[in-house]
Amino acid sequence: MSDSATQPPITEVESHGVERIPDSDRTATPFDLFRLAFGGANTFSTCVLGAFPILFGLSFWQGLAATLLGVLVGALILCPMALFGPLNGTNNAVSSSAHLGVHGRIVGSFLSLLTAVAFFSLAVWSSGDALIGGAHRLFGLERETLSYAIAYAIFACLVLIVCVYGFRFMLWVNKIAVASATLLFLVGIAAFADDFDPSYPGTFESASDTALFWPAFVGSALIVLSNPISFGAFLGDWSRYIPAHTPRRRVLAAAFLSQIATLVPFLFGLSTASIIAAKQPAYVDPAAPDFVGGLLAIAPQWFFLPVCLLALIGGMSTGTTALYGTGLDFSSVFPRLSRVQATVFIGVLSIVFIFVGRFGLDLVRSISTFSTMIITCTTPWMIVMMLGLFTRRGWYDSEALQVFNRRQRGGRYWFAHGWNWRGTTAWWIAAVTGVLFTNIPGQFVGPLGDLAGGVDISLPLSIAIAAVLFFALLFLFPEPRAAYGPAGSRWVPTKDVPVPAITSRDMSTTAAAA
Repeated sequence: MSDSATQPPITEVESHGVERIPDSDRTATPFDLFRLAFGGANTFSTCVLGAFPILFGLSFWQGLAATLLGVLVGALILCPMALFGPLNGTNNAVSSSAHLGVHGRIVGSFLSLLTAVAFFSLAVWSSGDALIGGAHRLFGLERETLSYAIAYAIFACLVLIVCVYGFRFMLWVNKIAVASATLLFLVGIAAFADDFDPSYPGTFESASDTALFWPAFVGSALIVLSNPISFGAFLGDWSRYIPAHTPRRRVLAAAFLSQIATLVPFLFGLSTASIIAAKQPAYVDPAAPDFVGGLLAIAPQWFFLPVCLLALIGGMSTGTTALYGTGLDFSSVFPRLSRVQATVFIGVLSIVFIFVGRFGLDLVRSISTFSTMIITCTTPWMIVMMLGLFTRRGWYDSEALQVFNRRQRGGRYWFAHGWNWRGTTAWWIAAVTGVLFTNIPGQFVGPLGDLAGGVDISLPLSIAIAAVLFFALLFLFPEPRAAYGPAGSRWVPTKDVPVPAITSRDMSTTAAAA
């Protein structure tokens, strides 16, 4: 039987929440995962992140090195997070129950909510600004508050509609977005080829600037790295439709290559930012950066229409990949809400946040800081998940993972009243330490951010602390043997303790009263 015969139509509203996807409905492929992850980043918002090395004062070649480093390291950290979906048939926040506990899984839900709002906002803001700017240059549309508000509202509502329909419709949108956006970026390379000069020197030209170079270089790499890491909480939303028997190397390769492919928008942003810095330096002033405005200022007139198309396609692609996962996960935290109801609720809140942030609080300049801080907190959570996957040999109890969603108690992952304090402790200590050591030039410096000579060591430090502390806690306070399945643990000791039976909350309450 062909895939087309087994798959529901894209216009059918998805009914699945975070319960394990039935095997009969798991018809996606690793290539579908590639398209969704790449399509969600093949956008104008990624170009904006790609411009930051130039905004921080790096030369083109220095910025290229920082970009390559950020994308490669981020892809390596991200790709194992794609394995939980095929293994468990649910999203990554639910899978985290195995390592943070039945109740501790809300940590992943909270992190995914913040990440989605940040990147959804970045997508709508950057795409809306580009669409209005291109329409102004092309058709003379007035760049006024009303025009921007209408553009933001249209983007947000279109994204919300796609997310309500669900996975199949989102996959169809990204199939179109990946090919068309890549083509438009290649057209953009031709548009700016004559003005591009790889010898752009940046601002670190003298020996006295050496002390400032490394903070700028590391800060640039971390902002680039934030893009692939931001998908960590969401990969399971899409990979849960991949059959469990799919070879793991194919799933890993799809997630890894999807981020390597984002070098297309990253390098477009880096290259055009260097042109803007040379020809229209006012637009890359760190005090008031405006990458989209600068791009339109240097673009030939014939490229204004491709800019509008890129804005429309990119805004849809990034917005759907961010908002879909958040609505899905929110429905698991509040089971009385269906996936559709939760998606609409989160979508409306995000739209309010976008308008308040854009027109009331001027949060656009702070979006990179917000994104980096979220990544600093999300990465230790990912490390705990990946180390847990390794020590558990990839074995999970799908019924025990669903205890929280079904409002039950007990099971293999109940640990201490629903919390696995080993995983949660490793996460919060690493996350807090990372925030304290954060140093984003000109934006945010944590209380300990200057201890490394101005270099931002927050992410490597939080990764190391999460890994070392989690392993130490597993050795000092072994987990129940039952949590590891029939093959037992890998590298860490266990202890024999009884597993509490899975019961409904009503039954346990009645028993206690009796």
